[in-house]
Amino acid sequence: MDDEIRLISDGDGLTVIGNQAAVERFLVSEGLPAKDLASRRLRAALGNSAGATQGASEIAAHSGRWVKLTKESAQRVDTYGLRESAATGLSTGVLKGDSGQIRGFVEFAKGSSGPLRTNPAVLANVAAVMAQLAMQQAMEEITDYLATIDEKVDDVLRAQKDAALASMIGAELVIEEAMTIREQVGRVSEIAWSKVQNTPGTIAATQGYALRQLDALAEKMERKAKIGDLAAAAREAESRAPEWLAVLARCFQLQDAIAVLELDRVVDAAPDELDRHRLGIRIARQNRMDLISRSTERLVARMHAAAGEANAKVLLHPAKSPAVVQSSNHVVTGVDDFHGRLGIESGRRPSETRRWAAAAAEAKDRAFEAGANGVGAARSLGSGTLDRAGSMKDKLAGGIAERALRRRRDTEGG
Repeated sequence: MDDEIRLISDGDGLTVIGNQAAVERFLVSEGLPAKDLASRRLRAALGNSAGATQGASEIAAHSGRWVKLTKESAQRVDTYGLRESAATGLSTGVLKGDSGQIRGFVEFAKGSSGPLRTNPAVLANVAAVMAQLAMQQAMEEITDYLATIDEKVDDVLRAQKDAALASMIGAELVIEEAMTIREQVGRVSEIAWSKVQNTPGTIAATQGYALRQLDALAEKMERKAKIGDLAAAAREAESRAPEWLAVLARCFQLQDAIAVLELDRVVDAAPDELDRHRLGIRIARQNRMDLISRSTERLVARMHAAAGEANAKVLLHPAKSPAVVQSSNHVVTGVDDFHGRLGIESGRRPSETRRWAAAAAEAKDRAFEAGANGVGAARSLGSGTLDRAGSMKDKLAGGIAERALRRRRDTEGG
């Protein structure tokens, strides 16, 4: 076996395929933590590709590892010299190195052959598996997120008082059953797919319902002018926002699960459409993230504005103003955590609570400054008055002396 390895990147993850020892050396040298590609699933996908038999057998004999890309690891991928395809959005390449020499992996091996370079069907199937792994990784992170939230959120998710939530619970059970069967069988049959193909509408309706609830919290904050009403609205947002964020997270998780099932179904039913379907899923997923981001960012902006209003009134409301800021920071921190689990970039920071003593000191300084400016103006006015008085005195004295001199001249001349 040589040290040739094949790299495939879709922007979210990097797949490394080749001799196991070579793959491991590459990952260690680059500091990339990786997961084993599900070999059974990869072989099944490749086996359904027209003309992919040779590619399947070659890749199956090698080791496949998948890495979730972060900003830092994505920058390292850029240094590999991979070539991006405008049609698929994938970046691919082959790296070679001398046996046992890790430094050999840094050079791009031009002209290398192999199934991933010559068979688009093989590449499409590997890319589909990569998309599934990325979404399953996201699903695991959301599961961890939901596990860390207060128990009352789970009560909301399981409550039957809202029709939208009740419908989501039913869809959730169906989707989880299909995922379980998929893991056992290795594919999604027509029967299994028939059970879940109507669930996307239900999940979308629940997502829309949760987004409206968050929008309502933001609007309520916008309508409050009095600090007491603002404090009450902020407390409600602090209590209710985590619940609806949890509902959104669960909806996003279920939508990813449906997409994983869809890709398996397309592999069986319409393999020629697999790559286009994968790209469509990617675009639709980003659109959902953008929709969620707009709603949650609006709530965060309103909470920051409320904190600013409260800090401005801390002298008059020394107890309620800090409470508004505290509630605002809880909401902002919760949204930031939520964004992180869904892969949404967020740069908001909590607001600082303005202390009463600090506000009082600032007010005192302003008053002193205003007073000092007044004294300075008075002094300036006084000095100006004295100067003008002295000038008038000099002019008056000069006039008297001049008239006396003229009289004396007239007398002597007469």
